[in-house]
Amino acid sequence: MTTLETLLSDPDTAGVWNLVPERSAFTFKIKNFWGLMSVKGRFNDVSGDGQITSKGAVFGRLDIKVASLSTGIRKRDEHLRSADFFDAERFPAISVVVTALQPTTGNAADLRASLTIKGITAELPLPVTISVLADGSVRISAKTQVDRAQFGMDWNRVGMIGKAATASADAVFVRAP
Repeated sequence: MTTLETLLSDPDTAGVWNLVPERSAFTFKIKNFWGLMSVKGRFNDVSGDGQITSKGAVFGRLDIKVASLSTGIRKRDEHLRSADFFDAERFPAISVVVTALQPTTGNAADLRASLTIKGITAELPLPVTISVLADGSVRISAKTQVDRAQFGMDWNRVGMIGKAATASADAVFVRAP
């Protein structure tokens, strides 16, 4: 098994790595109905790439199409895409920009990243686990809390929606040819 340090120091891994959308998942979960149930959803149209430099520095970007949001309930999806929440018409994409990676222990690391939703950008603490898969692709798994109000998504009729959503990513990247 390849360690994270080995991956970052191997000259053969330097270069551009492209996201494989069909092998990746970008999901969210938030408490609803005063915490009695969780609403789960996913974004189905995500593109991105990353780069590992010859010195082991990491950079990258993901672009998530808000219109691809799906919770399985059409009316709820339409409301989430409205100005009350993501405002997909004015802000069609969510972006995550990674500017650094700091290995911690084992295959864990902390990414320095910024999240932009509805034109509002904030630093995002992003602890990740990085795995090299048998086919040479790399899986980056992350989970973090996102405060809705920080991004202007504070609509909340009678307090029934949780303050923070749990955002999760399971992103698979392959080396660009």
